[in-house]
Amino acid sequence: MSIVVGYVPTPEGQAALHAAAAEAVLHGVSLTVVRTHSRGHELGPEEGKRFETDLAAALDQAGERELTHEVRAPVISADPSENLIAVAEEVHATCIVIGLRRRSKVGKLFLGSNAQRVLLDAPCPVLAVKAAGTAW
Repeated sequence: MSIVVGYVPTPEGQAALHAAAAEAVLHGVSLTVVRTHSRGHELGPEEGKRFETDLAAALDQAGERELTHEVRAPVISADPSENLIAVAEEVHATCIVIGLRRRSKVGKLFLGSNAQRVLLDAPCPVLAVKAAGTAW
């Protein structure tokens, strides 16, 4: 059993990572981090370093630096929601954690919503978090 979290190098991704680490410690399960693409491109060296820093901070904040975890790169498709759902099914996830950002109605219409797809199609409960200080 594992908590699955989708990570992108954004404040929302950081919030999701921190919440997922806390949930994993609380429930005594492992953490599976799915590194997804940011703005349509692969994670570059700068984003890779940020990921390592964000992951270490999330584990420290959860109080469990030695939390069992694995990191996966997307392999199924370019669609982050498909990747998260597939990994959740594979590891028999107890929960998926995603970060949310505010989007305009037009943005939702043209770009679709990965969060909505995960919420509707996930094989387990989904915890949606927003970045600290985000106004809705």
